[in-house]
Order: sequence, then C-alpha cells, then structure tokens
Amino acid sequence: MGDCKITESFNIFTEHERTSDQSTNQGKRSSQNGPLFKQMLEAATTAFASILVVGSGFALGGYMYHRFYKWLVIHKMEIAFEPGDPVLELAALGKKLPNTVSSPEAVSQDETHWIVRDEQRKIDAIVDGTERGRYHLLIGEKGTGKSSMLLDAMQKIEGEGVSMLEAHADLEIFRVRLGKALNFEFHEDYIGSYFSERGPRESSALLDIERALNKLEKVALRRRKLVGRPLIVIINCVHLLRDDEDGRNQLELLQQRAEQWAASNLVTVVFNSDEYWVYERLKQLATRMEVTSITDLPKAQSLAALSKYRKKYFQNEILTPKILDEVYNRVGGRLIYLNRVAKSTDMLRMCDDIKDVEKRWFLNQCWILGEEMDDDVMDQQKFASAAMVLAQALVKAEQEEDHDEYTPDDGSHNIPQIPLHKARQIMTRADFIRQYDHINIFTITSTAHVRADSVPMQRAFREICAEEGFGDHLDATLQRINDIESLGRTREIVMKDLVLGGRYKLLLKDGEKRGEKVTEVTVENANPKTIAGGG
Repeated sequence: MGDCKITESFNIFTEHERTSDQSTNQGKRSSQNGPLFKQMLEAATTAFASILVVGSGFALGGYMYHRFYKWLVIHKMEIAFEPGDPVLELAALGKKLPNTVSSPEAVSQDETHWIVRDEQRKIDAIVDGTERGRYHLLIGEKGTGKSSMLLDAMQKIEGEGVSMLEAHADLEIFRVRLGKALNFEFHEDYIGSYFSERGPRESSALLDIERALNKLEKVALRRRKLVGRPLIVIINCVHLLRDDEDGRNQLELLQQRAEQWAASNLVTVVFNSDEYWVYERLKQLATRMEVTSITDLPKAQSLAALSKYRKKYFQNEILTPKILDEVYNRVGGRLIYLNRVAKSTDMLRMCDDIKDVEKRWFLNQCWILGEEMDDDVMDQQKFASAAMVLAQALVKAEQEEDHDEYTPDDGSHNIPQIPLHKARQIMTRADFIRQYDHINIFTITSTAHVRADSVPMQRAFREICAEEGFGDHLDATLQRINDIESLGRTREIVMKDLVLGGRYKLLLKDGEKRGEKVTEVTVENANPKTIAGGG
C-alpha cells in the first residue's frame, strides 16, 4: 500500500517535470525567434554604416586629391616661368659662355656679344614685358641671328616669365614640346584615370594643346595680379609646321590665343619663322600682329662682327680694311657665314667655298636637262626651268643701269629683288616660289619681294648665267617642255579605209557654251545608184 503511493507520487512528479521542460523549451524557442530579425537589422545597419563611411572617405579623398591635382598643375606651370630656363642652359653650353643660373659670374657685354644688332633693343623690350598689347612675328633668312637675339634677351632677365619651345611638323611632337616648355603633363600623371575605363588621354593632339593654353591663361591671370607684366611665349621655327589642314588649324589656334592675350595684356606670343608662307597665313586674321624683318647686317656692323670673330680665333692676326671689304663683298652680312669665314685660316678661300656650296645646291635641285630630256621628268623640269628663268631675271636686274650693287649711304649690299607678283609672272607659275623659299634658293621678304637667299647664292646665279651656252640650253629646255605639252594635248584619230565609195564628213560648229567649237565627224555612204552602176 505504501509502495503504491510512493510510485504514484514519483510518476506525478515525473510528468510535472516533463511538462515544465516542454514549456521551458517552447519559451526558449519563442525567445530565440524574436531577436533574430533584430539581429539581422543590426547587422544590415552596421554594414550600411561601414559602406557609407568608407564610400564617404573615398569620395572625400578623391575630391581632395582632385582639388590638389588642379592646384599642382597650376603651381608646376608657374615654376616653368621662374628664373632659369633649360633653353638658356643649353645655349650657354653650346656657346661655352657662363650662364647666370649655372655659373653666376658677371660677364661683360663685350665678352658675350660679337655684335649688337639694331633690333636687339626692340627684342629686349618684347621679352622683358615692356612692350605689350601686341604679338610679334620675326621673319628673316636662316643665319641672320633671330634666335640668338631672343636668347640674349632672355639671358638679360634670366628667363623670368619667358618660355621658349621649338615647333615641329608632327602635332604629337609639338604637344610634347609644349608640355615640356610649360611644365604641363596633360593629365597623364593623374592617378584618378586608373580607376576608370577610359585611358588617361583619349583626345587629339590639337585638343591637348588647347587644354594647355587654357591652363596657361589661368597662370597668366594670377601672375598679372602679382607682377603686373605679361608672360612671354616664344615659338621658334614656326615654318616647320606643315602647310596642310592640320598645320593650318594649329597655326590658327595659336594665333587666336595670341590675339586674345595681346588684347588683354596677359601673354605676349612671339613667332619666329624663316619662310614667308607663315606671314601670309597669319596676315589673314591678324589685327594686333607686328612684323619685324631680320635681314643681313649692314657693312659697318658686318666688318665689326668679322673683326671680333677673328680676334677670338686668331688673336695675333691684324686684318687690313682691304681684306675685310673683300670678305664682305663675297659673303655679305650673314652672321652664320661671317662666323665660318672667321674660323678659317684662309678667309677668301672659305668665301669661295661657301659660294661653291650654294651653287652646287642650286644646280642639284634645279638644273635643266636640255632638249634631250625624257618626257617622264617633265614635271621636275618645269620646277627647275622656272627657277632658272627667275635666276636669270635677277641677274639681268642686277645688270641694269639704274641698279647699284651697293647702297650709296653705307656701302652695304643691294641684292636685286623683284616683286612677288612679277616673279610669278616671269615663271608663269604661282605655286613654285613657296617651294624655292623652303629649300633656301630664293627668299621672299616681308614686303613681298623675291630675291636670292644670300649674297653667295646671288654670286652663284651670276656665274651660272654667265656660262657659255647657258641661254641656248635654257631655251632648248623650255622648247622641249612646250613640245611635250603640245604632244600631250594632241589626239590622234585613225580612220580606216571605207569601201563602196563611203566617205567621212567633218563639220566644225559652235558648241553649247559661248565660244566653244565642236568638231562633228559623220560617215556618208555612197549613192546606191552609183554602186549599182559601178557593179
């Protein structure tokens, strides 16, 4: 009896304990299901906050880098106009002269200049910013000292506010040289481009040049507030640009900027050219352009320059006025020739060698082949014969009574010249003269006159035209060209024999256009009766 009660009590306790465990497990499951959504929400909020913080950090960092990069671009371009220019360093090394940047020893003007041209004062005013409100074109034959005067003017101010570059026919190379002169990388060093699909540079060279000029304008605005002087940009050898669509577009872009900057006194652009076509191109849109023609030195300055040149290489030699006059009579006042003559032990022989070089160059480019020439070379012979005709005209102009070989005021050379339109009329061609200027046979002055490229070249013309039989040889060449052209304009019509009394009938009548003549060819058959009778 007692055992049964104990057993029942144990069973009741066991069931009660099982019931309490089930209720506890259900409570735990309900408590676990409740905070799960809350945990997911907390995790999502944490992830979103992390992404937002990281993204904001990247965005803020990218924006700060972008702003810093734009400031750095302007700052680097400002450094390009600080005192000291690589062009001056190279020029000083080439001339073996002390440079104020690399070696600051004082150098007197007599030691650094063989001769000071009359145009040097104007060039100095342009480069140091005194003369403003215009942009300039320096035009003249090679070897007259245009680049040397610009370098001398830069040397006086240690290149402060001046940047100089050499032009090139390839737009990509010109872009690189412009970037080097302005210390501008065209955003090729911008690391933000590494995170985009597009490359660091996918534009044309002309568009990159426009971007560089935009940055230069910002630098000029900041500099004018601080210094009050315009920046100077010198573009040397502009004639190396191609006279095609790309070259003309590039020159037009540079001229537009030069006009705009000259009007606002921001930047003074100086173009330096050896050829006339650059002036013709710039003249079309020019309103603020000033042209400075750099020619050979007059006689007095040429003799002084030759004496200084000679003393540098032969200090103990004494030059007589007779020898100096003879040298000038043979090579003129071209600085590059005077320097070569001064270095030679026999100056008069060097003068003749220079003339012979110019003569061979002219003959190699433009010699005529006579009446035996083949018709395949007719185009080249047109080019050569036109040059010979023009050279002959210059020699005849020199031999005229009213022409003086030397100017009466100072005894300088007076090379004969012909107006450009008359030169084209003499050659009967208008397109060849620019090519002659390009190969340095003839030159076109800023006043649109054609003459020999130099005094030695004029002497070469004189010798060639004085050769025995030259006139007949030239006439034979011109006649052969006319015969070939006439043969090319002639059409041969082969008419076969007609039978049965047929015949051709030629009729010349007026065409549809006024003054036009048309030849009509018809075939007439014989009269059938005649044919029958004959049969």
